[in-house]
Amino acid sequence: MQLTFASYNIHKAVGLDRRRDPDRIIAVLREIDADIVALQEVDRRIGERASVLSRAALDDTPWKPVALARRPRSLGWHGNAILVRRGYDVLEAEPLDLPTLEPRGAVRADLDCHGRRVRVIGTHLDLSGLRRRDQVKAILTHDAQCEPACPAVLMGDFNQWGTRTGAMREFGAGWQVLDPGRSFPSRRPVARFDRIVASHHWSAREEGVHHSRLAAQASDHLPVWARLEMPEK
Repeated sequence: MQLTFASYNIHKAVGLDRRRDPDRIIAVLREIDADIVALQEVDRRIGERASVLSRAALDDTPWKPVALARRPRSLGWHGNAILVRRGYDVLEAEPLDLPTLEPRGAVRADLDCHGRRVRVIGTHLDLSGLRRRDQVKAILTHDAQCEPACPAVLMGDFNQWGTRTGAMREFGAGWQVLDPGRSFPSRRPVARFDRIVASHHWSAREEGVHHSRLAAQASDHLPVWARLEMPEK
């Protein structure tokens, strides 16, 4: 089984031209054509936390949003959302509270992909290094306590410069930290803030940063992606 995963901080759909353009974000997602997508900053932070990507706009795409919102007009939790290709069943889904002083969180979805249970966790970690480590610990603890255990992929905006330092040290031998590349800022990326981490069940076939002309304008982050493969049972 081979699946393409992507993570994208969409900056509330506000591009470098300062225009809020949800259709442009969807166009970038179509360019990537991933099977499972973790989004960050998909909801506004004030008022009703309304999503900048409407469910109606997603109706005409290959993806459906996982039901994670705690507010009627939101798409996710603290701006985190998960999109999955239509045809994959959502077995379980829930938002996660993380230890933080800022409005941060994570979201989990267990999916049935080609008859295999796959866990996806999307998150947007804190600016504080100490908080980031606590948040990664909380996410890993949650994954370990979920039943049944299954192959997992954790992805999002980690706000972490080093690939093997800080919060990344919390990932032990059972995890593989991928390095898609520099994704922030989108015009001239220098930082590897956007990450994908896979459990030991997966083999990474390809990974990278999606740096198209449209993606360079649509948000202040570029999307990252990874094509992962799991052996047959």
